[in-house]
Amino acid sequence: MESQRISVSATIHADKKTIWNYYTDPVHIVHWNFADPSWHCPAATNDIQVGGKFSARMEAKDGSFGFTFEGVYIEVEKSERLVYTMTDGRKATITFTGSHLDTTITITFDAELENPVDMQRDGWQAILNNFKTYVEANRSAI
Repeated sequence: MESQRISVSATIHADKKTIWNYYTDPVHIVHWNFADPSWHCPAATNDIQVGGKFSARMEAKDGSFGFTFEGVYIEVEKSERLVYTMTDGRKATITFTGSHLDTTITITFDAELENPVDMQRDGWQAILNNFKTYVEANRSAI
């Protein structure tokens, strides 16, 4: 059975170069890559090149649950597009579009079959919203 594709997006008040750096640099990833304030991302690695791997550890702050989100890049167009395959074989595409002042990130990914589609969409959207909040609060620090 082919999985459903889900898309989430956010428009962020920052240029594409800033967005790209905050989205791909592990120094920043650990500050935004979680869906709920009761979670955190204590570690991340990211080798941005075709064949390069990424990894982000996501954990409940109380230690009750955690998992590592991993994948391998199959397309990399700096500040424009990332495509990767997750360890379970699902694919995701991230596009960065916009102007000098605003950038829209759109993530389209294959749904997994274990959790409801709405729950997956809401989780990925919450992470992207967290990213938007982080960038807009910290972009002047670059």
